[in-house]
Amino acid sequence: MQTEHAEIHHAGDHEGMTKGRIWKVFFILLAITVVEFIVALAIPHAVMGNAVRNTIYIVLTLVKAFYIIAFFMHLKFEKYTLKLFLILSIIFIIYFIVLMLVEGNYLNTHMNA
Repeated sequence: MQTEHAEIHHAGDHEGMTKGRIWKVFFILLAITVVEFIVALAIPHAVMGNAVRNTIYIVLTLVKAFYIIAFFMHLKFEKYTLKLFLILSIIFIIYFIVLMLVEGNYLNTHMNA
């Protein structure tokens, strides 16, 4: 009786991940990758500058990371507080990376002058 209850509880935790949803996420990731290849190979540099191209890559990569983390790492099915703490941690990490890049650029500019 105890194992039956545990199996039902475990199945209810991730009932949103069906084969259909996995295939849907796969095709979304595939489409994003195809768009990245089109931007990289089919559009000439004269039409689209490097800044725009890099921005598109960053946005598409973040979208792909969201889908991978949310569905394949099952974060979408976690509690709100766990999601909140993970997102806050990622924001702080990104903030510190940007802070170090800005500080490093400042030191590079002023130390070499």
